[in-house]
Parts: sequence; structure tokens; C-alpha cells
Amino acid sequence: MLLGSLPGVRVATKAIVEFLRPIPSVALILLVSLLLGPGLRMTATLIVYGAIWPVLYNTIAGIDDVDPVTMETHRAFGFSRLQAVWMVSLPSAAPYIGTGIRLASAVALILDIATGYITGAINGPGIGAYISQESAGSDDLTVILAATVWAGFLGLVLDLLLTMLQRRLLRWHHVRLGETE
Repeated sequence: MLLGSLPGVRVATKAIVEFLRPIPSVALILLVSLLLGPGLRMTATLIVYGAIWPVLYNTIAGIDDVDPVTMETHRAFGFSRLQAVWMVSLPSAAPYIGTGIRLASAVALILDIATGYITGAINGPGIGAYISQESAGSDDLTVILAATVWAGFLGLVLDLLLTMLQRRLLRWHHVRLGETE
């Protein structure tokens, strides 16, 4: 919200954000594994790093899409800048933020499976570690295909749950768009 609401903060952080954003999270698996060691801390660090970008950029896009007249009207009625952000910018950006969270959930699932696949059983149990173990031990592709389908199913269920939550929390947005439940 700060990067979207305060132009000075956005300009001050633009260089570092634009430097870090294009670095693929999957490419950092081995580096983070060396720094933090394999395990939950490594996986969580990579997931947070990879998932922050869709949320950040969608939040900024949502803040940029706020009607300036509405913001100025709130300010003219004596609301502080923080109150205007809370009452105007956040509700206006909420659909964008929800979309960013849904995109981030897919990135998180991909990174969890990729870290498990690359680090194997050292990182603990999971779909990625299972695929890694099965691909090293045999030529049976049915087990690997089953794990891949299971990962796709998990991604679908996660997306459906987040979509239902977004529809429930942002009911006003879907009504405004003419969508019905």
C-alpha cells in the first residue's frame, strides 16, 4: 500500500524492486539452500520471495486505478490521508489484491514442489521430494504422472477456494460488475 500510495516511496524503492523482481525464485533454490540449509525455513523464504511480486504489483495497479476525484472529495470533507487510503484506496484496490493473492498461491505451489524436487528428501516430505525419489528409483512414469496430476488438483482446489473467498469478501465488487453467485 505504501508503494502505491506514496510516490516518494515508490521512486525510492523502484531500483531495488526492479532489480529483484526478474530474478526467478526457482534459480535461487540452491543459493538459499546453502545460506539457510534445506528445510521449512528455506522453502518458506523462497515462497515468500516468489509470491510477493504478484501481490505487490497487483496492489500497486489497484492503487493506481483509484479515482483521484473520490480521493480528493474525501480529503475535502476533512478526512486525513490515512483515512482516505483506508476508506477509498484499499476497497478500490481489494479486487486487484485478491487477484495478486490468487496468482501468488500458484507461485507458492510451484516453488514448494520445485524445492522439494531439487533438494529431495533432505527438505522433508512433499510432492516434489516424492517425484524426485520416484524418478531416481525407477522408470515408471505412472507414479510421476499421478503426482503431477495431484499437484494440478491441489492448485485447482486452492484457486477455487481463494476465488470463493474473494467473491464472499468482495461481494460488492461482483454485484457492481453484474456478476451473480
